[in-house]
Amino acid sequence: MLFKYMLMFLFTQTYHENEGNNFVGAYEIFKPSLIVRDPGLVKRIMIQDFDHFSERRTFGNSKKDECLREMLFLINGSHWKGVRSIMSPTFTSGRMRQMYHLVEEKADALIERLQRHCQEKSFVKTKTIYARYVMDVIGTCAFGIECNSINNEEEEFCKKASELNAISARGILRGIALLTLPNSVLNAIGISFTTPPFLFFQRVVEETIKNREMGVKRGDFLDLLLEQREEQSNSNTKTPKYPIKDSTIVAQSVLFLIVGHDTTAGTMAFVSYYLARNPHLQHRLRQELRDIVEVRTFTLPDVTSFTRTFYQLLLPGTDVILKKGQQVTVPVWSLQNDPCYWTNPDQFLPDRFLPENNHNVISGTYLPFGLGPRNCIGMRFAFMEAKLALAKVILKFEMSLAPGHEELKLSVVAMKPTDDIMLVFKSLEDEQ
Repeated sequence: MLFKYMLMFLFTQTYHENEGNNFVGAYEIFKPSLIVRDPGLVKRIMIQDFDHFSERRTFGNSKKDECLREMLFLINGSHWKGVRSIMSPTFTSGRMRQMYHLVEEKADALIERLQRHCQEKSFVKTKTIYARYVMDVIGTCAFGIECNSINNEEEEFCKKASELNAISARGILRGIALLTLPNSVLNAIGISFTTPPFLFFQRVVEETIKNREMGVKRGDFLDLLLEQREEQSNSNTKTPKYPIKDSTIVAQSVLFLIVGHDTTAGTMAFVSYYLARNPHLQHRLRQELRDIVEVRTFTLPDVTSFTRTFYQLLLPGTDVILKKGQQVTVPVWSLQNDPCYWTNPDQFLPDRFLPENNHNVISGTYLPFGLGPRNCIGMRFAFMEAKLALAKVILKFEMSLAPGHEELKLSVVAMKPTDDIMLVFKSLEDEQ
């Protein structure tokens, strides 16, 4: 039963069975959790009363998981606040513009690879080829390494990243243990969440840091973190100090890969699939892009709407008292697909996210990057690499569904297809 339906759908079933209630108690197998249903309550928890709900669940208490424990989304308290303050300057709009040309080079390489697919007249494994593009972007922007995985199917970086994000029986068992067993038991039996692919990227970052300390500079994410470390150790600066270790920098660099690779590639593949299913929307978007003289990701509102369409103590305002450490769950998928807040939530309707329709989006019901102080710190970067590549793809190619691959089958464990998303790409240059 556990894997018969996607886990998010099981949450949604509980969510809808309790319509009319602001929250409902449930169990994640053996662990009790309070599921929040009301958008106003979500905002109170994640923004106004954040100081009472600032911590995330933690795992990875094995000695092998030292790097994992330093990742931003797993640390809590003053340590989280200090690391977040150091990382924030690396993701400003100004920093994104500095990295734009690096991303554009990889997007152009993606276009060249797709052109070769058109000449071969083969179906395109969309998720796979986008994953290779994203790997090349992360390699150059985070690690300072030229992977060229878009043209080399045997490239080790991409193979290890695929292994890192692969769904395996062992990974499922680890997830079940995380959901069911208290931390004391996890510590006692020594379950480690650090896998061989994780260790591979950890070693890569450690070696890259050594090279940077010898004077090699690229102006990428890793350089920015190292600059922040130096600034924090400079006694002459007036900014608040928060010294960070090399292990903390390594952890954030590996985190960049873990949260940015599979998610961004998957989003791009799903957007391409729905554009292929809706040729009129694909044509409209292409026409609007053609009206823009020079493609720049910071001025593509319509691409933003298409991308956003896919992501769809005392408990505040109640008399329910929560014990310290009590788990509170925000059911993102359920809120983003609730017909009480969204018209036809199961339909691909990009217009709902156009600027003139923003007033229809109820705050607290759309949370693809989280909300409040612990929202996704890399949101700007993810949008930049996805929007830039999608804009170039749509201008250069017409996408259609591959015969025999018209329907999507989703994994029961994660929001990803069981197989790749197969599409046909036709070069628009052939029509000129």
